[in-house]
Amino acid sequence: MDILKAIKTRRSIRHYKALPIPDNIINDIIEAGIWAPSGLNNQPWRFILIRSHNKKEQLAQYTSYSRIIKESQVCICVYYHIPSGYNRDKDIMGIGACIQNMLLAVHAKGLGAVWLGQILNQKDKVSTLCELNNDYELMAVIALGYPNEKGHSTRHPLESFIIKEL
Repeated sequence: MDILKAIKTRRSIRHYKALPIPDNIINDIIEAGIWAPSGLNNQPWRFILIRSHNKKEQLAQYTSYSRIIKESQVCICVYYHIPSGYNRDKDIMGIGACIQNMLLAVHAKGLGAVWLGQILNQKDKVSTLCELNNDYELMAVIALGYPNEKGHSTRHPLESFIIKEL
């Protein structure tokens, strides 16, 4: 898929079919994420994969978007590995790039996903569920599966984003 087409056609998908996702596809998605740029190539991202029905039920308690988590086939918790960091701002931007790479890979593989951020209000509870210590900080949860909806979105005109040209 052409990269510009992938960027413009990727959408947040919140409804999924009850079809399992093969391990090799999940691995490809994670690998796409780890190829994101990071300051000093420190690669400060780490992942917890949640597939079990029981764990997804528990995770769903920590967000008002619980239906999305329960319906997804896999949730990927994206963590900042603090000891790997060197500059928090740059590290978090790198993790954002990692997440975007993963979302584009999801789309390229014919899957759908949504980046859940509201769950960050309960990041400590999620980290306890994932049995992680304070070396890790939750940055996002990506819920994914085979799409059972067609996403849609619009953007403002390009001119509305350019402040000035110097």
